Amino acid sequence: MSRPQFQLVPGHADREPYVSFCGHCGVRPMGGDVNSRVCESCHMGMIVSAPESLAPEVHEAFIIVDGKLQICAVSRQAELLLGAPEADIVQDRLTEVLLPADGDLAGIENMIATISHAVRGQETFDDLVVRPAREWGIRWFTRVGPCTAPSAALIVLAPDG
Repeated sequence: MSRPQFQLVPGHADREPYVSFCGHCGVRPMGGDVNSRVCESCHMGMIVSAPESLAPEVHEAFIIVDGKLQICAVSRQAELLLGAPEADIVQDRLTEVLLPADGDLAGIENMIATISHAVRGQETFDDLVVRPAREWGIRWFTRVGPCTAPSAALIVLAPDG
């Protein structure tokens, strides 16, 4: 009887590398070496990771959302953009803070589906156009994809398009 051999699962070998960053200030640990779960720069955020092309830069606003569509983390820049401190919106449902810019039911369903796929680790990145939940006339373009926090979606807000 021959022994079973390990084989690569199709599609996983070409997966984009993940990088670590702080879930509050966005700073990436020096040299990618993560010695602590808490950011050594701001001492406020947990270290999370996302695909390199999705991971935010320090100046970008972002939100991390779990599978229940509850906000887990809000970056310092997102606090400024949203006009609300993290403590006021963490654990809120995402739809209490952000909605699709078009505001119709299909837009909400698309936003929820996109974020749900990201939480499950879908490696494709999607773009959404959102607005603050209680305001009209503001549009933010986003990048949405998977984040390990441990399993969440990263929404990077780009207010300038």
